[in-house]
Amino acid sequence: MPDQIRDGVLDACHRARRASTVLALATRAAKDAALHAMADALLEDEAAVLAANAGDVEAAEAAGTGGHLVDRLRLDHDRVGAMAQGLREVAGLADPVGEVLRGSTLANGLELRQVRVPFGVVGIIYEARPNVTADAAGICLKSGNAVLLRGSSSAVRSNTAIVDALRRAVRGSGLPEDVVQLVPGDGHEAAEVLMSARGLVDVLIPRGGDALIRTVVERASVPVIETGVGNCHVYVDAAADLDMAERIVLNAKTHRTSVCNAAESLLVHAAVADQFLPRIVAALQGAGVLIHGDGAFSSYDGVQPAGDDDWGTEYLALEMSAAVVPDLDAAIEHIRRHSSGHTDAIVTGSQAAARRFTAEVDSAAVVVNASTRFTDGGEFGFGAEIGISTQKLHARGPMGLPEMTSTKYVVTGDGHIR
Repeated sequence: MPDQIRDGVLDACHRARRASTVLALATRAAKDAALHAMADALLEDEAAVLAANAGDVEAAEAAGTGGHLVDRLRLDHDRVGAMAQGLREVAGLADPVGEVLRGSTLANGLELRQVRVPFGVVGIIYEARPNVTADAAGICLKSGNAVLLRGSSSAVRSNTAIVDALRRAVRGSGLPEDVVQLVPGDGHEAAEVLMSARGLVDVLIPRGGDALIRTVVERASVPVIETGVGNCHVYVDAAADLDMAERIVLNAKTHRTSVCNAAESLLVHAAVADQFLPRIVAALQGAGVLIHGDGAFSSYDGVQPAGDDDWGTEYLALEMSAAVVPDLDAAIEHIRRHSSGHTDAIVTGSQAAARRFTAEVDSAAVVVNASTRFTDGGEFGFGAEIGISTQKLHARGPMGLPEMTSTKYVVTGDGHIR
């Protein structure tokens, strides 16, 4: 690895570490002022951001990039506006830093408090979506963390323009501009240095496809919060309202295909298959969905027989695997075997079935009679999220501001000795 790449990344890490110590002591008013300034700067620089993004999109299309990835990459007036509005909404959220989670006076008179504190320096490695650049910067700043952003090479022009605007705004608000940085270099070597910067970077958060997440989890020596690939299921139970089931399946699959909470697999109880399959196949195909089905589904025109790999595939497109299962036990077993642990849903009018499903399906979010598309920090009322964690340590599900902090104990005595 060239020394220039290693030195550049490590220099950014050191600058982030120094900036994080200042940010950790910043008041909520100072952080909120910086967030509003960042929003203003994005709007002021919209033309430059969109011009940079057009270059990224043109290059992606010329390289034959898939449509769902180009959709994630593309910015327009409304998406830039949404990025700015997202920063303002983060400014309006409660500051988690300093929150007392528990406190007591011990029998010996020591006062004990557990309080939220920033991680320090957060590295985020992500693919395509340049809106993540602004979202992550805002969430990290509000939670008191300096952020090192390592986006994909496909969005380097967009990310550079966005970060230039954000850093100018942070500097103008009186905080160190190095609380927001792009990791220098656009090759894999820069990401490798970031993943090994233990002691300089406190936590890494990968956001993207399965290959990216697996690479970071397996190679990093820095602690990793694993965010989720979304092989999400909808199971239509024997006791389902079939009108409701059709609406939920269509929304979960077609509302937006390129996101991790879109449904990728449909399971239908055999007791309602004769009634439900004709209508759901027609509805999905009418919406342009290619169905990869088991024997029951593939008897319908236009349904492609499913291969073994289809059951675990996150399509991120107008495609979906589908199967008929004999009972609730089989549905739960199928989900346990193939789910990525992100979001899985049941449509049923049976409280007993719903209770069993929510108890036995081990995913970050388990949904009853609603679309998988609701697994989202904004939809949950958190106001913002850094990603959906599918692991079980520290945070699980949508990660809002509190999940971007750690805790420490403050112990106050009066000459106490043990």
